[in-house]
Amino acid sequence: MDGREAFSADGRFHRGNIHTHSNRSDGARAPGEVCGLYREMGYDFLCLSDHFLERFDFPITDTTALRGSGFTTLIGAEIHAPQNSQGEIWHVLACGLPVDFEPPQDGERMESLAARARQAGAFVGIAHPQWSSLTIEDGRALAGIAHAVEIWNTGCALETARGDGTALFDQLLNEGHRHLTGYATDDAHLKIPDAGGGWMMVKAEANDPDALLAAMKAGIYYSSQGPELMAIEAVAERLVVQSSAVRMISIVGRGSRAETAYAPEGALTTAELPLERFSGDWCRVVVCDAEGRIAWSNPIFPD
Repeated sequence: MDGREAFSADGRFHRGNIHTHSNRSDGARAPGEVCGLYREMGYDFLCLSDHFLERFDFPITDTTALRGSGFTTLIGAEIHAPQNSQGEIWHVLACGLPVDFEPPQDGERMESLAARARQAGAFVGIAHPQWSSLTIEDGRALAGIAHAVEIWNTGCALETARGDGTALFDQLLNEGHRHLTGYATDDAHLKIPDAGGGWMMVKAEANDPDALLAAMKAGIYYSSQGPELMAIEAVAERLVVQSSAVRMISIVGRGSRAETAYAPEGALTTAELPLERFSGDWCRVVVCDAEGRIAWSNPIFPD
C-alpha cells in the first residue's frame, strides 16, 4: 500500500462518510432522513455506524433499501468493549459488517471484538483517538487488527476541539505499522451542524459496496475537509503534487521532517518537493486551502 496508488488506480473517486449516527442509537434523525441528507449533499456513499451497545439493542442498521441510482450504502456499526487506557470503553469503527454480527460476549475485550469484525469482512478503524485520549499503548493494542486510524472527526472538533487524530497515526507509522491508513469523517449525530465536515475519497471502478470496501482496505483513497488532491507521483527523487487551489502543499514525516510550498494568497495548485529527507521511511501529503480546510494522502513510502 502506498498513498500514490489512489491516483494511478483504475476507476474514479467516490465521496463517502463511514462514521454517522441515526436514531437507532444516539443520532437525531431516522436512517432514511440521514441517508437522504447525504445524498442531497452530493455524497456517493454512506455508512450508518450506530453504537453497537446493549442499551440500543445492538443495532446494525440495514440501509440496503435506501440505495439508489448514484448513491449506495455500506452496513456497519461503531463497536464497543472495555477498556482503553483511560478506563473507558473503546470506540472502533467496523464498516462492512453482516447484519447478523454477534454482539460482544461477556468479558470480551476489544482486541477480540475488532478481530471478529475484521474476519466478518469489515474495514476496521480506530475512532477519534484524540477525543478518547488514546495512548501509544492503546494504538499498539489494535494496530495489528485495524486497517486505519481516524485522522479527522468533525463532531469531536466542534464539541471538544479534539478532532485531529494524526498524532497517534504518525506514532504508529514510526513504529513500523506501514499497513495502516488514515481516514476522515464527520461522526454526525445531527444535533448540531456536524454533517459534511470531513470525508473519504475512495477510488473504485464502481460505486458498489464490495468495490468500495476492497479499495478502502487496500488504502486506495485520500481524505478531505474540502480541497481536492488531483495527482501525486514521484519524479526524479521529487514528489509532484497537484491539487485544487490551496495555500500550502506539504510533505510531513517522522519527527519534524517536512518539505513545504506556500502561497499566502491560496492560489497554489502544483508543487515539486524533494523526497531526500524521507528516504527509507514514510511521509504523507497534506494540503491546506485559504479557509483552513485540509486534505490528507495516505502514507507514502519513497523507497
